[in-house]
Amino acid sequence: MNAAETSRAVAVAAVDLGATSGRVIVGRIGADTLEMTAVARFPNGPVPLASGLHWDFTALLAHVLAGLRAALGEAPEIASIGIDSWAVDYALLRGERMLGEPFHYRDPRTADGVDRVHERMPHDELFLRNGLQFLPFTTLYQLATEDPAVLAIADHLLLIPDLLAFQLTGQRVSERTNASTTGLLNATTGDWDEEVLAALGLDRSLLAPLISPDETIGALREDVASTIGATARMHVTAVGSHDTASAVVAVPMDPSTAAYISCGTWGLVGVEVDSPVLTAEVRDARFTNEGGVDGRIRLLHNVMGLWLLSETVRAWERDGADIELPALLAEAAAVTEDVPVFDVDDPRFLAPGDMPARITAWFEERGIAAPDGRAALARSIIESLAQAFADTARTAARLGGVDLQTIHLVGGGTLNELLCQRTADRSGLPVLAGPVEATALGNILIQGRALGAISGDLQALRDLVARTHPPRRYDPAS
Repeated sequence: MNAAETSRAVAVAAVDLGATSGRVIVGRIGADTLEMTAVARFPNGPVPLASGLHWDFTALLAHVLAGLRAALGEAPEIASIGIDSWAVDYALLRGERMLGEPFHYRDPRTADGVDRVHERMPHDELFLRNGLQFLPFTTLYQLATEDPAVLAIADHLLLIPDLLAFQLTGQRVSERTNASTTGLLNATTGDWDEEVLAALGLDRSLLAPLISPDETIGALREDVASTIGATARMHVTAVGSHDTASAVVAVPMDPSTAAYISCGTWGLVGVEVDSPVLTAEVRDARFTNEGGVDGRIRLLHNVMGLWLLSETVRAWERDGADIELPALLAEAAAVTEDVPVFDVDDPRFLAPGDMPARITAWFEERGIAAPDGRAALARSIIESLAQAFADTARTAARLGGVDLQTIHLVGGGTLNELLCQRTADRSGLPVLAGPVEATALGNILIQGRALGAISGDLQALRDLVARTHPPRRYDPAS
């Protein structure tokens, strides 16, 4: 491929799935081009069935196919499709058939799996093998609660983005960045951990071959190509299929001096390092070593994120209130009295429900006066998130040996100016906010590199982001 061919822009489709909504995006990428247009948006969320809380994967697939058809209507020259989504959730299959809709990670059944796993392999030992923080909904804990009869007939397990890729191509693979969140991957070797599988009584054959970002998963099945109006030559490319892995690709940072916050439903706060950090200090601080693109490690901690605010708003709306988020945040910014902060990582805040009542109870249990009124409670949520972000960024830098000088905040949280400013104020460091669409851009960047439209390492990709999507700077108040 000559220089002119390398520099030309190409079109790709990015399927970007979050825990509350999904999108299909047309991306155009070249040496000096990084553009995106959302052509389809659709809801995504938990469905309560008699068996528990599930994802409606069948509906999700239909939305994705419709979105890809719309993308090809917008850009018939699309050459590749990349898929990213949230982590840990999966479906079990027998042959081509899915054995039930995937469970949602917020389903309470996962609590039972923790004790079952730790009886066989304590968390301290697990951490030395998989490098993951303790989260009760991690894939291996979910698997420990599966019906043995279902496991006995299953011949494959596919995580959500891999499951979509299978439906599009017929190829069963497991992309490494998302596989690293399951607890079944060895953090040091980068392969499935035979000892963990043996402890859980799982057969290695259940897990698909591992594939890395930039690799081709496969061409579209003929029936899928016909459904979306594509040629059968169009293929699916492996990207950082864990949405945070894709988001971190598009953080325009210097990893030696910066921490990142990928802020949406969750706030993923961390640093990027060369290799896993498997110390007791990292384990006790509840940090995790997750796979990144190009073999990098995302040393990070999950902070509850804007879920707290969105679930609070939903509770008020269930009570009949008409809440406009921009107006609520403006009122929160105008609150002049000090508001108390709470521990956003308290497990009580994980499940859907009456979030205002839970926050109030947290304060009352400690003899602290709870915020009075919606604006004050919203401000308390923002202040609590900002403090958690600031503290976690500093801890991440210390654990990862990073000389912290800047915090980069990407994702939907960049639209929350109050959160960005208060994170800067509480950390005493500048916050560079943007791009808001970091996950989709990371998805597009890796597809572009795989197609030869751009070249270079992660820093080269991030330089393109900085040129085309310069962040907004928030300096700490003096």
